[in-house]
Amino acid sequence: MSNTRTITLTGRPPVTINEENWPMFASASDKSHDGQIECQANRMTRWFIGVRKHKDGRAIVNATYSYTSNWQGARDYSAKRGVLLDGSPDVSQIIDAIHEVANEIAEAEHNSEEHIARWPTLVAEVIADMPAENLE
Repeated sequence: MSNTRTITLTGRPPVTINEENWPMFASASDKSHDGQIECQANRMTRWFIGVRKHKDGRAIVNATYSYTSNWQGARDYSAKRGVLLDGSPDVSQIIDAIHEVANEIAEAEHNSEEHIARWPTLVAEVIADMPAENLE
């Protein structure tokens, strides 16, 4: 049985993919919580950037951000952004899309400057996670 996933895109309806046909090409994530033990945290923040590629060459770049709090009166928040790159985008087009999606989601994030500053680090990490270029 195949797994499907719905991915939110920016400025257009979400897409549903079969994960077997759209494997993860590169990704980076981070999380933060208060306290010493994650399962007992009152506040949790998560960041993610991923690139999926279809065997026909298309690519999806998406990012998610979520903040949850158990404190009374605190508001949970999440944001999702993404782009679908048709055709067979080259590495520079994928990298441009990574920067675009990260910039859009950083603008949507409601948290502190410290949290927003994580996006450039994640951009560098997801690019570093891409397959190495062979220079022979």
